[in-house]
Amino acid sequence: QVQLVESGGGSVQAGGSLRLSCIASGDSISKYCMGWFRQAPGKEREGVAGSYLGGGRAVYRDSAKGRFTISQDNPRNTLYLQIDSLKPEDTAIYYCAAKRYCVGGQNLLRPAYFSTWGQGTQVTVSS
Repeated sequence: QVQLVESGGGSVQAGGSLRLSCIASGDSISKYCMGWFRQAPGKEREGVAGSYLGGGRAVYRDSAKGRFTISQDNPRNTLYLQIDSLKPEDTAIYYCAAKRYCVGGQNLLRPAYFSTWGQGTQVTVSS
């Protein structure tokens, strides 16, 4: 079973960029569908981006297209989320998640689809 640890969050001004990392251990992420999610205070957790086995067939929520990029380095067993042109509404705790024996598509944006989660990393964007 894979274990996940996120890092890279922080406090930034609007317009800045961050790259979040999710380091996996215990198994290779190339065998999993992977996803990035976020949860703002008082709101439900929502999917931001997901990738199919090994990093293919990425999907994004509509509001993330053009500013968010999901990628992964399989030899380093690490998943990334690059966020550009940050906005105050991007403020949230960001989580990575993994699912074995998966299918792709919009399932990768549904929190209930994933079985393994990291502890999250806080992103705060000030105006």
